Amino acid sequence: MNDLTQTDPELAELWNNFISKEVQPHSNLNAKTRYLLLLAAHVATQSPEEFRLILNRALDDSVSPIEIKEAVYQTIPYAGMAKAYDFLLLTNRILSERGVKLPLAAQSTTTTNTRLEQGIRTQQEIFGTEHIDTMRANAPEELKHIQDYLSANCFGDYYTRTGLDIKTRELLTFATLASLGGTEAQMRAHVQGNLNVGNNRQLLLDAVTQLLPFIGYPRSLNAIAAINDITSKQ
Repeated sequence: MNDLTQTDPELAELWNNFISKEVQPHSNLNAKTRYLLLLAAHVATQSPEEFRLILNRALDDSVSPIEIKEAVYQTIPYAGMAKAYDFLLLTNRILSERGVKLPLAAQSTTTTNTRLEQGIRTQQEIFGTEHIDTMRANAPEELKHIQDYLSANCFGDYYTRTGLDIKTRELLTFATLASLGGTEAQMRAHVQGNLNVGNNRQLLLDAVTQLLPFIGYPRSLNAIAAINDITSKQ
């Protein structure tokens, strides 16, 4: 919004006031978590200029390059590489300009031989062994490869990485889904996943509150509806 102070001063003022005086104070999220959520949201909404501003602020506020890169990586299985790719390039460019040596330290904990097994185990830890075993067993024959992709790629390749803990990754997944829109079924599943790993209702509501100015009211209200739907059954 920096450029708008000259061309659209009224909008810039009301936007900055809304963020700094209303939205940011209405949350118990720490600064690091807020930055990571916003970075994921800006990948999902394809907003490179705001992403650049938030990334630089995050680095200035001691969020590590590894945490930032892992937050972007975590969006890939949900937003898709087509949306994430340019943001990876932008992240690398900013890190290089700041003197960060690339590539960063490796964070992968799986191999081609272990990613499926460890991915299934991670799914079971988040969603419950019975649920995952039933889901995989009931998959139609022509869709079993999708279940394997979900286990090995989404969870085995990404969730098992170090750099961010499982609670943060699951919260980032929810933020990405909320920001994409049209993901109500997946949001409900990951509201439950967040609750299962220890991210409570208030944390999820705090996350949506911080996302709202950037993703808009309809997507925010849909995310809140998903939270309400799942937490009302607890």
